[in-house]
Amino acid sequence: MNAVNNNHTMRLDLSEAQHWIAPGSRVLDLGCGDGTFLKHLRDTRQVHGYGLEIDPEQINACIEKGLNVVEHDLDLGLGNFADGSFDTVVMAQALQTMNYPHVVLDEMLRVGKECIVTFPNFGHWKARLHLAFKGRMPQSDLLPYEWYDTPNIHFCTVRDYEILCAEKDITVLHRQVVNEQSSKRLKDLSPNLFGETAIYHLCRNGQKG
Repeated sequence: MNAVNNNHTMRLDLSEAQHWIAPGSRVLDLGCGDGTFLKHLRDTRQVHGYGLEIDPEQINACIEKGLNVVEHDLDLGLGNFADGSFDTVVMAQALQTMNYPHVVLDEMLRVGKECIVTFPNFGHWKARLHLAFKGRMPQSDLLPYEWYDTPNIHFCTVRDYEILCAEKDITVLHRQVVNEQSSKRLKDLSPNLFGETAIYHLCRNGQKG
């Protein structure tokens, strides 16, 4: 994941998510990319971070930053970690690429007391408009792929995700949707329509506190 752009501005979803991570806590970052976000949390919030990543080049970048990282395919689960090993488990812009995202979500809430998930909202009005008028799968800065080479194999909306959380008895502690253009009022009024990226802070029912 690219946590920071070339202008050193943190990606909007991660900028929001960092405020839900307690200073000094234990954090597991799934699909941690080059480790930019983990390094930021280490340097600014003194977290004890651990990353899982499958790309060797990204792993090398993490090691150069002095981060604890392990090569791991997330579709194989998190069986190497005991229940409640971490305070927070993060998965940013990767849940929709998993073969079984509902299973990954269960695993995140098994090994972490809380979890933070961000994903592109395919219910966003631009995606709906693109499909309605062009008859093709939408493309954007966050979704730059053609339908045949995209890593996104499960297309999810805000509404879909909240139904899944309800079915799994998962508590939504916080929800935020972000994008570069829509006003806060519109996003609050209809997050499924005006939110380009969804950000969720979750725990199991009765687990918080």
